[in-house]
Amino acid sequence: MRWISTLILAAGLGSAGTAVGDAPTAREIIADAHAAAGGRTWVRPQTLHLVGEATLYRDGLASAVTHADHYEMWRVFPDWNEAAHGASGKFRLEARSGDRVLIRQSFDGTDTWNAEGRVAEAVASREWSENFGFGIIRFALEPGFTLTRLADDQADGHPCHVVRVTDPSGGETTFWIDQRDRAIRKVGFDTPRGWHERVYSDFYRVDPPGFVQPGRVRLYYRGALVNDIRWHVAEVDVPIDDATFTLGDP
Repeated sequence: MRWISTLILAAGLGSAGTAVGDAPTAREIIADAHAAAGGRTWVRPQTLHLVGEATLYRDGLASAVTHADHYEMWRVFPDWNEAAHGASGKFRLEARSGDRVLIRQSFDGTDTWNAEGRVAEAVASREWSENFGFGIIRFALEPGFTLTRLADDQADGHPCHVVRVTDPSGGETTFWIDQRDRAIRKVGFDTPRGWHERVYSDFYRVDPPGFVQPGRVRLYYRGALVNDIRWHVAEVDVPIDDATFTLGDP
């Protein structure tokens, strides 16, 4: 009889947990996350420039590790985005170990580039679909987006509300929002490379303009850690020359 009592108790607790009338809606959770990250400044920034370092694991293998002592990102944000998992705005990423270039890639608003020059469109589309996704949360409260509250969970031990954002193109992106301070702790979405997650921690505020930036970002594909990034310097809304994003043909 003990197992029957245990099942009844568990069922009762589950019912009580889902019947709380003041539980926040998915929309309220996203709105709170926007406010906690810096409000309008964070939702509609113009540019972001980050400098730090990273540990890179090729294919997630412990035996294939490289340390990038210089890891730098430039970003011009789009005014509007309705497709989470495609290139938008302008973007450049560069990683170096000493004088050796490990990663050099960019999107100039039209074309994709890497260290060898312009990249074919099909290859570029796959590349960006494996990387772009987080920024869609900035547009999630706009018309045409669908927000679905999923079961609560944890990220790095922090109790989180979980919200799936479906953009107007049909793309789905899932966000883990800290129940206590509404920090965005994790994002997850499907890619051609497999299920992808990014875990955010070590947050700090960039003043001005009051923009919250995670100091550490860990990237996972199919459960394996591939990048462990630490951002030491962040600049927000500082003008970035367009030439930064066009690497040029060899």
